[in-house]
Formats: sequence, C-alpha cells, structure tokens
Amino acid sequence: MTTLSAKAREPIAVTIVTANNASWADLQAIFGTAGYPGKCYCQRFKALDCHWSSLSNQERRSRLREQTHCGDPRARATTGLVAYLGKEPVGWVAVEPRTAYPRLLRLRTVWSGRQEDKGDDGVWAVTCFVTRKGYRKRGITYALAAVTVEFARKQGARALEAYPMITPPGKEITWGELYVGSPQVFAEAGFSEVSRPSPRRVVMRIDFAD
Repeated sequence: MTTLSAKAREPIAVTIVTANNASWADLQAIFGTAGYPGKCYCQRFKALDCHWSSLSNQERRSRLREQTHCGDPRARATTGLVAYLGKEPVGWVAVEPRTAYPRLLRLRTVWSGRQEDKGDDGVWAVTCFVTRKGYRKRGITYALAAVTVEFARKQGARALEAYPMITPPGKEITWGELYVGSPQVFAEAGFSEVSRPSPRRVVMRIDFAD
C-alpha cells in the first residue's frame, strides 16, 4: 500500500507486506549483521531474561525466520510487516498478539499501575521497528506504525498497544533505545496515551469498535 511520510510531510511511496510475503534475504538486508538489530533479530521480548543471554546470534536469526514464515505466502500466521521502497526492503515492524511476548508480560515498566488480564489474546502489541541503514529519516517508521493499525484490526484484534520511549531534550539517545518507537510515531497513527509507568516509558493504545 502507498502512504505518506508523517514526519516530513513529503510523499514517500512505501509498499508494506506481511512478513511471510517477504523473503529471508529481504529480512536479512533490513536487520543486517551489526548494531542492535543485527544482534537482536527482534527476539528481546520473545525470550525471558533467563534465556536471553544463552541465545546465540544465529539462534536469534533462526527464530525470526521461523516466526515470520518468510517466503511462504500461504502461511496462516506471521509476526510482522515489511516495508519496501521500490524493490528495496527498507523497514520492519513487529506486531502480534501481546501474549506472544513473554518478557513484555513481565516488564514492570509496562504494567506498573495497570490492572488488566495479561493473557487476553485480543490485545495486540507493536514491539519493534527496524529501518535499514541508508534509509533512515525518511518517514518509514511512521508508515509502518500506521499500517499496524489496519493489520491488527483485520486480524481480529480488540485493541492494539505500543510502548514507546520518551526522548529527553538535549540527551543523546542510542538507536537501541528507540527500537520500540517514539510517542510521536504512535500519536500520528491514532494511538492515545493510557499510562506512563516510568519517567520515560509511555503505554499507548487503540481500542477498536466492535
């Protein structure tokens, strides 16, 4: 689908597909082999702390490949969406039922002050963005965030959550801290703040009408 860069307000033709319609080579091009994306491969919320350090980089890559069912358009499930500029794979976003993320369900900085059923499969979550090196600051994250809403709704989600980090003015932030996105990204996609469980963590959400 074609969307606009919400940040720059300049047209940017982005095609976004479910990850099972992307190839493994395309996913590898987006994540790379260096920096936080190339080490995590979107497994940080998938593994509990006690298991995380024991996973090798290759195991994390293999897990993502299995979870996405990439290269299998007939797969009944996948774990995210992939963005293309022309034929070039340029971005990734993870979006699934919240229960698919064991570590997320235990994070105090997500649940402090909240009283709800953590096992509710009807609530989905956006947990990770990756923009391919060389294509950043073009609004790709904004485009991906917007499409998660449509995707989750069509998959039967009752609500969609996100857990962005606040960027303090004047403080240098590493890319790894913002893999969850920024509040502005989700606000422009229609999410609203529902809680602020820590000084920098914001929980944002969309509840879909029946």
